[in-house]
Amino acid sequence: MKKLTSKEMPIGGVIDEKASSLEYKTGAWKSYKPIRDKKKCINCLLCAVYCPENCIKVKEGKVQDADLSYCKGCGICATECPVKAIEMKKLEECDL
Repeated sequence: MKKLTSKEMPIGGVIDEKASSLEYKTGAWKSYKPIRDKKKCINCLLCAVYCPENCIKVKEGKVQDADLSYCKGCGICATECPVKAIEMKKLEECDL
């Protein structure tokens, strides 16, 4: 393999092709899955606001299920839920 000179080396962090983060599904990284109890949920939308991956979808002012293709299982949604309607479960305990 040819060594690159400093002038030939690409600048780090540059995205040289058009794309979006939607192409990079990172949900396989998780060990935990958010499980929402729809009966407890008051649709305050705090889970959607705090989700760092924008996984929790909202439609007509109501929480939809999380898009697990991007969810990393961090549990922020469960921590921020004021009525504890979201429980983080280990993947092995869930029906996938």
